[in-house]
Amino acid sequence: MREVTSSTNRRVTSYMIDLRSDTVTVPDEAMRAAMAVAPVGDDVYAEDPTVNALQERVAAMFGMEAALFVPSGTQGNQICLALHAKTGEEVIAEADAHILHYENAATSVIARAQIHAVPSFTGAMPLEAVEQAIRPDAYYYPRTAVIAVENSHNRHGGTVLDLEYLHELRELATNRGLGLHCDGARIWNAMAATTTPPEKYGAIFDTMSVCLSKGLGAPVGSLMLSTRSRIDQAWRWRKMLGGGMRQTGMLAAAGLYALDHILPLLADDHRRARAFAEAIAGHPLVHVNLDRVQTNIVMFRVNADTEEFVTLLHHEGIRMAQIRPGVLRAVFHHQITDHHTTAAAEAVHHILSLHHGNS
Repeated sequence: MREVTSSTNRRVTSYMIDLRSDTVTVPDEAMRAAMAVAPVGDDVYAEDPTVNALQERVAAMFGMEAALFVPSGTQGNQICLALHAKTGEEVIAEADAHILHYENAATSVIARAQIHAVPSFTGAMPLEAVEQAIRPDAYYYPRTAVIAVENSHNRHGGTVLDLEYLHELRELATNRGLGLHCDGARIWNAMAATTTPPEKYGAIFDTMSVCLSKGLGAPVGSLMLSTRSRIDQAWRWRKMLGGGMRQTGMLAAAGLYALDHILPLLADDHRRARAFAEAIAGHPLVHVNLDRVQTNIVMFRVNADTEEFVTLLHHEGIRMAQIRPGVLRAVFHHQITDHHTTAAAEAVHHILSLHHGNS
């Protein structure tokens, strides 16, 4: 955060408040200290003790046999999909899924499979629609290989998939001989919002990817989780994709620190997101669906030019992102305080009041 001056000469805050994403967090001094003293080794030889400790810990948390540290959630997702789907096969995923919108068509390049998009209202694909998306057994259709879900769901505003729904999806996948993958970039937020133990999720999925560099605040890294045999295959994929990073214990140490010190605080991020949403919902030029504010993400619309609104917010010391045309996103993380939350809501009200007054 840096000092800014409001273009409207109004003192909202003296610092830049960055709500574009929970990826903008930076390591605090305690995390940096943990990274500095981490014992390291060559992880390509599986000899980095800190990476091994992180992998073992997270696998055990989710009740999975093994885990593999990878540089990014995209690489984790794409390796998992490649473990399920072969050339010319198909992945069923929700129409607003991260793997479809933000991973550069990687499924078509790495697994050489395609994605069959199924729309939904909240990120939970209707079971009937998933059933209908499974291809018939005919030579001219791609073979359906895996169903992929995202929990919590980014483009639906951080919504959480219900555990009962996931069990039903698991049953459907098993009955049809399909794999089930979870893009768990923000699974930690889903856990915090529902107090669901991680092993409950691990028992449902064949593969998972979980991210350390979003709500948990680590600078780099994700983990893939699955059976030991799949993780053995994943090592080969990771090497092929350039994900073997040698002495990565310093990065893994940040993840271990985050599990101990930041994971227990995620509910505070959710509380602040809710407070911000409720504060702006009272303005006549704002539309926000409070039912969808379930974790640390707030999606809202304003009755104003969205790009101009984002620019005016920036001048007020607030950074937000346009997630799609006309829709803004504010993401709360452990480096956003109650004061920042109030200041951001006040800035939204102030800018829109000026806009309303000039209209």
